Amino acid sequence: MKKWMKIAIPIAALLILVAWYAFRPERLVVNRQVDEAIPVAQSNSAAQPIESGHFYSILHPTQGIATIYQLSDGSRILRLTGFTTSNGPDVHVYMVASDDAKDAATVQQAGFIDLGVLKGNIGDQNYQLVSDIDLSKYRAVSIWCKRFSVNFGAAPLRPASSSSENTTSAEIESASISSR
Repeated sequence: MKKWMKIAIPIAALLILVAWYAFRPERLVVNRQVDEAIPVAQSNSAAQPIESGHFYSILHPTQGIATIYQLSDGSRILRLTGFTTSNGPDVHVYMVASDDAKDAATVQQAGFIDLGVLKGNIGDQNYQLVSDIDLSKYRAVSIWCKRFSVNFGAAPLRPASSSSENTTSAEIESASISSR
């Protein structure tokens, strides 16, 4: 029996370590907060909102605003403001080639561009968009857990305009500041 225990204990410890690494349960209670400023070009001209949308929850509570800005140097960024979601292992920000990213199947079937690892599950953050991204094709943002292939939340994007129905960049920044 002692010989069996000498083998079973290290194997059990290894399995526990692998399970911990795969699920990262501490991330369910540990938040990562970020507070990035919107980039300002050397000309100090304001970034112009192109598209915007509100996040809604899918598998985890998710809220905030996703806005694509055109900077004065011609580059574009995706900015998340007033943003909160659950933390988790290997969570990424995707631009999805669909009008909405309402479920995992839509994201996987439509195709997506991975903008990188989510910088924080709380706070304002920026993601650089590649210059050749076709915004008429990539119409939604997904907060995606790669490890488990689940969609935490999504934001369908709509063109920004000066009408009262759409959120202006000043309102977005104001909402971001007041939600802190």
